[in-house]
Amino acid sequence: MGKEMDYGTGVVRDERYLEHDPGPSHVESPLRLRAIYDRIDATELAEELHLIEPREAAKEELAWNHTISYIERIEATSGKQVSYLDPDTSTSPNSYLAAILAVGGLFNAIDAVMGGKIENGFALVRPPGHHAERDHAMGFCLFNNVALGAHYLVREHGVEKVLVMDWDLHHGNGTQHSFYSDPKVLYISTHQFPYYPGTGSVDEVGEGPGEGFTLNIPLGAGMEDSDYAAVFNRVIAPVGAAFDPDFILVSAGFDTYVGDPLGGMKVTERGFAYQARVLIDLAKEVCGGRILFCLEGGYSLKGLADGVSAVLYECLGKGILDGETLAFLQGVQKGPAVIDRVLEVQRNYWNV
Repeated sequence: MGKEMDYGTGVVRDERYLEHDPGPSHVESPLRLRAIYDRIDATELAEELHLIEPREAAKEELAWNHTISYIERIEATSGKQVSYLDPDTSTSPNSYLAAILAVGGLFNAIDAVMGGKIENGFALVRPPGHHAERDHAMGFCLFNNVALGAHYLVREHGVEKVLVMDWDLHHGNGTQHSFYSDPKVLYISTHQFPYYPGTGSVDEVGEGPGEGFTLNIPLGAGMEDSDYAAVFNRVIAPVGAAFDPDFILVSAGFDTYVGDPLGGMKVTERGFAYQARVLIDLAKEVCGGRILFCLEGGYSLKGLADGVSAVLYECLGKGILDGETLAFLQGVQKGPAVIDRVLEVQRNYWNV
């Protein structure tokens, strides 16, 4: 698929990601990626996107965010029919390989952006990562792909400030904990609350030198495109601009899609397009357009295909939003009441 890389939008994809199989009835199924890949191949996206092949992340790279004993525990699952890591998280014979390729795929995408080969892109990888803690698996996640991507940007590319935006339905506890005392990484999360994993209250703002560099926006169930637009317009865009990052990483989950079997939100493909538009515009404003999306959750196959393709069209500058819808979403200011509480807390740290 796709073109030679000559600037534009890249995608990380590989059939080996489908070899991670948590079991026949598990919602985090290989069919999730198959639905996305098939949608791309059935549209003009197949010709527009640059293919980025993954590499295997090295153990010493994984150790930036995980303990050696935990890395070796996951490695030890290789070749075993099934290993249970927590009540929700299990592995199959090739899960370790898929997991290190997921991390290495994001690393290669970062290299492509930082090397000027692409402007932006999407790492279409699994297993997901944002629940993975330093020393244990959680919530379908083995290694924390986006947290490791932020470490890679700082350590290997000398990036000084990374914005991690997490719009998955669930709070990214692992990513938050990775940088809770680190001012180099601003972690922002929108998530259904209270809900799994139970973290992500407004008052969780970081600690020590990282105080003020964690921003949680906990939302009640039933939020629609316009509610998210208000959050992005009033909180995320201004705080993101004030932070002035050198690179934006997005933990892009699509389980806020209307009808997702694990979620209670009502976001459509237009909502995902708008969230992407705000972040892409922010990246163009502050960091030369350097932004990468990385797949997290999403368990409606239609929601995944619709949502990912909407984001990819935005990356390509061929957004799906008509002028009237875009103008409406850009104008939304009234949203969930929690916005006022979030701004009250965040004004201690940002001029918003």
